[in-house]
Amino acid sequence: MKTIIRTALCASLLFSTASMAAMMSDTTMVGGAEMYPSKNIVENALNSKDHTTLVAAVKAAGLVDTLQGKGPFTVFAPTNAAFAKLPAGTVDSLVKPENKATLTSILTYHVVAGKYEMKDLEKLIKKGGGHAELKTVNGQPLWIMANGPHNIQLKDGKGNMANISTYDVQQKNGVIDVIDTVLMPK
Repeated sequence: MKTIIRTALCASLLFSTASMAAMMSDTTMVGGAEMYPSKNIVENALNSKDHTTLVAAVKAAGLVDTLQGKGPFTVFAPTNAAFAKLPAGTVDSLVKPENKATLTSILTYHVVAGKYEMKDLEKLIKKGGGHAELKTVNGQPLWIMANGPHNIQLKDGKGNMANISTYDVQQKNGVIDVIDTVLMPK
């Protein structure tokens, strides 16, 4: 009987310790992988099965070193499904060396200098009376607006709308927000 009680007590301690560790973790799951705040944007994105197209595009554009830099950056990261919504052949065409400038322009349109968490975006939207403008790294504006409580949408230069599905994925050099549509500059 003592052995059963000891075993139950040990199992209980083990499960409660594992639960506590999980609750205290600062990681966020994206694409089936934990995103670690101690890693940079590229290191984390490499592990997300939902961002393989984005990673390939970042490599093709030669932006790996930039996104591994000090930052801070806010990256609106389109998923593979977002890239799949583009017309057939678009991604294959963009990653060709002769289209590097266009690809770089599109990818840098997804990046804002500085670290903007959800609460910061909400403050900007409130201050702007329901919407706000962010200047992207490629120099063009991107608009943010509220779409209900705790739901922020992005509007690109062509009028397309993107929803943020996962907010505030902390990185060593900024923050990632996962989006459902590829943003296009004007």
